[in-house]
Amino acid sequence: MFNSKFGSVPKFYVRAPGRVNIIGEHIDYCGYSVLPMAIEQDMLIAVEPVKTHVLQLANTNPLYPDFSTSANNIQIDKTKPLWPNYFLCGFKGIQEHFGLSDLTGMNCLVDGNIPPSSGLSSSSALVCCAGLVTLTVLGMNLSKVELAEICTKSEHYIGTEGGGMDQSISFLAEEGTAKLIEFSPLRATDVKLPSGAVFVIANSCVEMNKAATSHFNIRVMECRLAAKLLAKHKCLPWEEVLRLEEVQAKLEVSLEEMLLITEDTLHSEPYSPEEICRCLGISLQELKTQILSPNTQDVLTFKLYQRAKHVYSEAARVLQFKKICEEAPDSTVQLLGELMNQSHVSCRDMYECSCPELDQLVDICRKFGAQGSRLTGAGWGGCTVSIVPADKLSSFLANVHEAYYQRSNRSLVPEKQSLFATKPGGGALVFLEA
Repeated sequence: MFNSKFGSVPKFYVRAPGRVNIIGEHIDYCGYSVLPMAIEQDMLIAVEPVKTHVLQLANTNPLYPDFSTSANNIQIDKTKPLWPNYFLCGFKGIQEHFGLSDLTGMNCLVDGNIPPSSGLSSSSALVCCAGLVTLTVLGMNLSKVELAEICTKSEHYIGTEGGGMDQSISFLAEEGTAKLIEFSPLRATDVKLPSGAVFVIANSCVEMNKAATSHFNIRVMECRLAAKLLAKHKCLPWEEVLRLEEVQAKLEVSLEEMLLITEDTLHSEPYSPEEICRCLGISLQELKTQILSPNTQDVLTFKLYQRAKHVYSEAARVLQFKKICEEAPDSTVQLLGELMNQSHVSCRDMYECSCPELDQLVDICRKFGAQGSRLTGAGWGGCTVSIVPADKLSSFLANVHEAYYQRSNRSLVPEKQSLFATKPGGGALVFLEA
């Protein structure tokens, strides 16, 4: 197909995997550790550097039209999350990191088997793939950590205020192990998952494009505002606080204590912009121009108590999950399942990032043998992840398939993309032969 598109052959290939977040939802951008693993599904790009300064992108999927632009004048339209923009994010991130202006062009054919808008990080995998493609074409070197940090920052060009989990696991993943990803500084620690259980991904078939909806960025802003109000209440320099983790670090208290402080400080009724201004002693104009992002300036209510409660409790669940994996008691699978169930309830009720189909799918998964099941990825659609005892796997897959997919037209989605067991895969890499 490369030859029919470009009349030549690729010089090298780059792959970057999708990921499933086992536990730790919506807390990476608050500064807290998360626990994902790479999946076997990935983005793959065939690349041919060319002497022109033109970037030509094609996709094996006919739904995604071809695209070309000047390599030296990258424009990313935040209002339209079109597929080439994710490639351009990675390209521009590397270009700006090295301060380059006269860039060579390239022909790229993109292929991928990560279901789009499913919460398995297809968009970030494309950003990471593009970053590694650009680095390779330039003949430059960066560490995996540096690449992850550049791609995290550059994905913000598309208007998504993500926190870095997706890009970090895409580069730092290793086959056979999940990872505890910590931030500031970025580092990854192996987490050995229990051998008697399998993690199963089930797609709700409700698509959610993170960059196309304001839900995600409103949550980021609610967490930022909650952090500022908590900091102000505790007489900390709130102007410089951006993340909930910073409040905990400055107070030098436990996550359990932060939950109590949240109870004492924030009220459960939504806050209006005017009330937030009164609490912080600033004007509405200052709130809009100095704190809120452009796409959250017209929001009328912010739920600060609920969002902070979710973040601090979810951060604690991540640490408990890792501890149970390390200690490996007889009841490991049951205990991990309970944490995953608690996580889903918090995502549904406190963070309000679930949807009826996800809740139904989680219930079905638990009914047919999952010890724990929860939404994974941003939510509002996408996938669930379940921990299933290995000896129940085949009956679990058959029953969930019948109960969720066959009883509706969802069975039109290819089964390989909708319901599958997964094991931890490896990270992004460059290779010379397909």
